[in-house]
Amino acid sequence: MNSSVKKIGMILLVIILLPAAVLTSYQFFSINEDEKIIQEIYGNQLNAILFSVNQYSEDIVSDWANQIDEIIRTSAVNQSLLHEKINEFLSVHNYINLIFLADSANTENIVFSYNEINRAELLNEKNIFAIIETNKKTIPRLYTYKKSNYRKLEPLQNISAENEVVLIFIPENIYNNKTVCGIIINSKQFSEQVLSPKIQSIAQNEFIINIVNEKNGEVLYQNQNFSADKITQRRPLWLVPEGSIGILLKDSSIEELVNSKKNTFIIIISLLTISLLLGVWFVYANIKKEIKLAQIKSDFVSNVSHELRTPLALISMFAETLEMGRVNSEEKKNEYYKIISQETNRLGRIVSTILNFSKMEAGKRKFSFIETDLNSILEKVLSTYKFHLQNKGFKLVFEKDENINSIYADEEAVSEAVINLIDNAMKYSGDIKEITIKTGSADGSAFVEINDKGIGIAEEDQKKIFDKFYRVPTGLVHNVKGTGLGLTLVKQITDNHKGGIEVNSKPEKGSTFKLSFPVYKNSEEKI
Repeated sequence: MNSSVKKIGMILLVIILLPAAVLTSYQFFSINEDEKIIQEIYGNQLNAILFSVNQYSEDIVSDWANQIDEIIRTSAVNQSLLHEKINEFLSVHNYINLIFLADSANTENIVFSYNEINRAELLNEKNIFAIIETNKKTIPRLYTYKKSNYRKLEPLQNISAENEVVLIFIPENIYNNKTVCGIIINSKQFSEQVLSPKIQSIAQNEFIINIVNEKNGEVLYQNQNFSADKITQRRPLWLVPEGSIGILLKDSSIEELVNSKKNTFIIIISLLTISLLLGVWFVYANIKKEIKLAQIKSDFVSNVSHELRTPLALISMFAETLEMGRVNSEEKKNEYYKIISQETNRLGRIVSTILNFSKMEAGKRKFSFIETDLNSILEKVLSTYKFHLQNKGFKLVFEKDENINSIYADEEAVSEAVINLIDNAMKYSGDIKEITIKTGSADGSAFVEINDKGIGIAEEDQKKIFDKFYRVPTGLVHNVKGTGLGLTLVKQITDNHKGGIEVNSKPEKGSTFKLSFPVYKNSEEKI
């Protein structure tokens, strides 16, 4: 049976847990795929925002170029007027540090520069020369675009100052064909004053967006106070060559979203796995219980068959002997008659036990409660059982309490319970054949104790012996047949009398069963 149960358990585990394991693996792979999809969506979002910001920046600086072109075109011949108009332009755009016109072919020729500096300040001029010299390959491309009627504005990093961006373009041909115009912008002020409104309109209280100088780590702009290190999604910003724009969900980052999803999934899978394991255990326990019950029932049928076969064989044998007149001695005849009577009573008890158990299980057994004396019930039982005990070689000791209180009970049912306990005491007594029966009163109850010197019951089995069909799997049980219903019936009888049953036993030391019944006081306390 154990092998079959283990096999069933393994099959259940495979059937239920294998799909769970496959589902778990699939979901983990799905989470990774989802993470890639979310990263892609997040990246596309950032690209869209970046495009919007870059487009906005390009529109702004293109407008500047148009304005500067117009100022130069209308005021180039009048230096005083030119300075005045440029000054007006710079007062409006205070994030522009410097505007210059230079001959890209001759770096010694600064056609025009303005921001409260003059040609004597050679350091600034050298900076401009260095910018033009460093970007000699870029400037020819701008002329090529210009010839194609496309004016391109090219941002360059100012190597001599941090957070300054040089924006160059080819102006309208006023001075010579190699003139280049430059606008030096403070990238931090530009981000805060120009890009800020656009970023705010994009963020809409849903995103955290910032612009950082990747070279020195300075935050040029952010729409909320937070740690810039938390942003992992970044893209380069067109207007600021060493700048980058980053985006983060306001409530949580993409990593936090993915981790939250993973944690939720792990919790769900854990609960599902626990539920499946509990289900497997429940099914396994029930199957094991049913298999065990089937085995017990099979043993019950075998034991009952043996219990019935032995007395039937004796009755048949002695009846046939008497019928054929083979016994001449009256003494022998009487002996045979007694054996037939005893075996008939034994059969009756077996059948009665099974029928009473069946009635109790179905709730159909009716009890006839009356006021009665426990001593008198025991005396009737022992008067019937005394010969049988003596015939089996048992010493019987009956210690009755003469002052025992009356009980309200069904005499037949109490007798049946006592007979079952005496019968068990006889079956499992072993070599020491001694049974002591004692009555008494305690704690508002009348009790009867039945003690034997038999094989005893192990502590782990004492709670199971009242289960139907249960038989202790060790000791004389293999040699002594029984229905496995006797103690179950005794327990049911005491329960229906609102009494109790106690067992005190140790292996090889014998057993004591104590039946307690509430004492009878008046008719109002009838069961």
